Amino acid sequence: MPAGGDGLNQLKVVNNRIFSITGFSLLFAYLLSFLFEGQVLYSMLAYHNVKDSAYILAAIVAHFVGLFSCGYLIKSPTAAKYMMLGSMGVCLIATTPFFFAPSVLWAAGLIVSGYAGGCAVASWGYFLKAFTPKNQRIKSCADVLIYSNIIMIAVNVVAINLSPFIGLILSIFCLVAGTAFIWALPAGTEEIWSEETENKRYGDIKKPLLLLCLFVFVITINSGLMYQVINPAFEHLTGLVSWYWAVPYIIALAVMRNLPMKAKRSRILYIGMAMIMGAFISFMLLGRHAPDYLVVDTLMLGACGIFDLFWWSIIGEMLDYTENPVKVFGIGLSANVLGVLGGGALGVAITSIRLSGAEVAVIALTVVCVTLVMLPPLNTQLVMLLKNHAYLAAYDRMSGMQQTDIIRQMKTLEELTVREQEVLQHILSGKSNREIAVTLSISESTVKTHARNIFSKYNVGSRAELISTLLKNQSYT
Repeated sequence: MPAGGDGLNQLKVVNNRIFSITGFSLLFAYLLSFLFEGQVLYSMLAYHNVKDSAYILAAIVAHFVGLFSCGYLIKSPTAAKYMMLGSMGVCLIATTPFFFAPSVLWAAGLIVSGYAGGCAVASWGYFLKAFTPKNQRIKSCADVLIYSNIIMIAVNVVAINLSPFIGLILSIFCLVAGTAFIWALPAGTEEIWSEETENKRYGDIKKPLLLLCLFVFVITINSGLMYQVINPAFEHLTGLVSWYWAVPYIIALAVMRNLPMKAKRSRILYIGMAMIMGAFISFMLLGRHAPDYLVVDTLMLGACGIFDLFWWSIIGEMLDYTENPVKVFGIGLSANVLGVLGGGALGVAITSIRLSGAEVAVIALTVVCVTLVMLPPLNTQLVMLLKNHAYLAAYDRMSGMQQTDIIRQMKTLEELTVREQEVLQHILSGKSNREIAVTLSISESTVKTHARNIFSKYNVGSRAELISTLLKNQSYT
């Protein structure tokens, strides 16, 4: 019976993860195909001969505000689930005016659905933390980006080559189907949202998150330039653009997803930066024919895939260090949207003063140079934050005898009691004070007292310092 029960629980966890990824992929496909610079929206505006810049800007600004602010409104797992469901419902209602002639409801619908869409995306941060194991989040992030872009391509092809109204129907279908999958998920438990957070256990998340957001903002300026400068230059290649645009992005994601866990992904970031430089240099030197587009788009979108998975997965790892995954996930992704806005504004300025392709390339290369300067300190901050994650994984792979030897090798100012040794073992296993209290059948306050005594005897000030002291420079077999 116990084995069967464990198998059933494991199956339930896998199903929850699949439902979470599927539901979010469908939501994101709606956002990519319609709301966020989507070809369905562009096609609808072109069909009615409506100037698109104000509409597009309103939707993106509202989306940024939704991403950034949602975490300040959500205080529990249940609230996260119903915020996501409610936001998807609002998007559905706000999209329906586009079946009719242009009116003020179009602008209102884009603003409302933009904000609601941002809230829905941010809220998924809770499900990513709750239903995907720590060492698998890079794969979950890659999966949602790959699947949503594949669906987006299909919707775009229909909207551009068949009918924008059918494309709109498909976008809405994605939204409805995604809502059904999210509805089927449990709200989770309060343990995911407990006051005993990894943030308090391992250190301050604010500085590395801020630096990551700054890096994302700067590098994404090139995405905004792409939307405003590169894409319009190839808009005459309608058929090719409708299906090929995101193909290099998907391929880059698939390659990054399936790299061995020990692979040095940070080095691939430099390859991505070289690809961005190559894209803008190619744009400057080449013509505006189909082969030229294939070169420029392959380099640019391949780089976007590399960078998007980098910061999505890093944000996913950071969720273990915060009491509110919705806030961290939303703020992290809002930096991406802000970069698109900044790059878009720069692109509009470039277009208005008619800069040459060479001058655009110089601006883009300057942005890349800035990000190259930022990457080393960013890497340092992330390693300082996330290295304890690797230490814990290494500790979990040890045998019980190896774990005991590691503890005995370290000198303490005063000998640990038997109970303190038990608490220390559980601390190194990554358990929270609440989990340790349940395991040892003692109160949480007693666990905290034992923890303080352990820190004092090892002459450290936090769990992070304790783990580093015990596990660094150790070799494992």
